[in-house]
Amino acid sequence: MTITIYHNPRCSKSRETLAILTEQGITPTVIHYLDTPLTIEQLQQLYRQLGYNNVREMMRTKEQQYKEQQLDVETLTDHTLFKAIVSCPKLLERPIVVNSDNDKAAMGRPPEHVLSIL
Repeated sequence: MTITIYHNPRCSKSRETLAILTEQGITPTVIHYLDTPLTIEQLQQLYRQLGYNNVREMMRTKEQQYKEQQLDVETLTDHTLFKAIVSCPKLLERPIVVNSDNDKAAMGRPPEHVLSIL
C-alpha cells in the first residue's frame, strides 16, 4: 500500500493520524507541506481525491490569513482559493492522507477517519 500524509508535526491531529497509520503497520511518505508547499495541480488532485464539493472544505477558515485575504467571499473561484493555499500553505487543513493504490484521500479530522481509505 502506498500512503502519503500531508503533515504538520506541530499539529496534534496530524501527529495522532501519523500514529494511527504507524499502529496499522504503515510507514507513509511524510510531506511537510509547510516546508514544501503544494502546487495548484497537486491541490486540485487532493481536492478530487477527497471528494469535496467546495474548496473551503480543505481550508482552515478560522486562520487569520483567511480572514485578512477575505477568502470567505462566495464569488471567489476555486482557482483563486487554490492560489491562496499555495501562497499561504498554513491555510490547508491537515492532515490529509492519500492512498495512491485506490486514488482516495481522507482528512484526519478526526484522525480515525483516515482508516476509511486504507
